[in-house]
Amino acid sequence: MVVVLPNPVATVSLGEALGRMLPAGAILLLQGDLGSGKTTLVQGLAQGLGITAPVTSPTFALIQEYPEGRIPLYHLDLYRLNTSEVQQLYPEYYWQEAAPGIVAIEWPERLPTWPSSYLHLSWQSMASGRQVNLTAQGTAPQGWLQHLQSQMGKLD
Repeated sequence: MVVVLPNPVATVSLGEALGRMLPAGAILLLQGDLGSGKTTLVQGLAQGLGITAPVTSPTFALIQEYPEGRIPLYHLDLYRLNTSEVQQLYPEYYWQEAAPGIVAIEWPERLPTWPSSYLHLSWQSMASGRQVNLTAQGTAPQGWLQHLQSQMGKLD
């Protein structure tokens, strides 16, 4: 599924839609260049979950946890790390042991292994704005993608 995001407001709207519909246990792998809109999408995701705390990029903190929404949100940014450093961080904790929530991971290409089930969002620049390609890995994420597609008219 491809979604055109002409501006940050559209990116936030997509995140909000995901936040309203995704269940606990959902994993989002967010891949794109610096400044492409990954953190902006997570800000919308938090709004859709009912999280009122400000959402900032965890580039230096590495992990931000937001427990107060409909379900917890775990936001990881692996930009500054290499694969062995990511392995030491043990990101699997957030989809294997932590209280079930939504896990949003920026720079997933640095993960030593990807989870078995996830929604992958990949940003590309366009002449006017950006587009994000959403692909599902696993049965549940395919259902999320179908549901999102049926809701897309409500994002306008």
